[in-house]
Amino acid sequence: MIDKLHYISQETENIGHLDAINKTLIAGAKWIQLRVKNKPDDVILDLAIKANALCKAYGARLIVNDHPLIALKAEAYGLHLGLTDMPIAEARNIVGNQIIIGGTANTFEHVKQRVAEGADYIGLGPYRFTNTKQNLSPIIGLEGYEAIMKQVSITGITTPIIAIGGIELKDIPLIMTTGVHGVALSGALTNANDPETIVNEIYNTIL
Repeated sequence: MIDKLHYISQETENIGHLDAINKTLIAGAKWIQLRVKNKPDDVILDLAIKANALCKAYGARLIVNDHPLIALKAEAYGLHLGLTDMPIAEARNIVGNQIIIGGTANTFEHVKQRVAEGADYIGLGPYRFTNTKQNLSPIIGLEGYEAIMKQVSITGITTPIIAIGGIELKDIPLIMTTGVHGVALSGALTNANDPETIVNEIYNTIL
């Protein structure tokens, strides 16, 4: 079962990955993606092991971004791969069938590619510009989601699609009308003064 609200971790000047994850778990989020860039594998593995312990304490699931071996060693629930990361088939050979694999998409062609590769879910984005990701793909926007999800429906694709990229609380009702399965947030929760209210509002909107 793919949750409808995904939190993508980030580190800011004010908060580290683990504290940001813990804050979001306390607020009630149940699906956490650990996304650590430009750090050594041993540091990311240590973060993943600690993040997974936090997730288990709150009955949540941990997804590790980019690193199949780390996801496996940390006993994470899943792995998420970007378009320029390792192919899903190659990652599947590493993690086997015990870990779910999600993949990023930016166009309908990417969605079809991810479905063909056997992705368990697809992160489709970015919705708008975001500072949390370098080398950002072209912005999709609401009209882009409407067009892509229409093609998804016509084609009969049933893989859960998660909208991602610069999404704020006010965007979610309209995004959900496009037919996506759910939404992923990063800064909107990391920087929130009252994340519990935001999480509750999101679940009330998307469920």
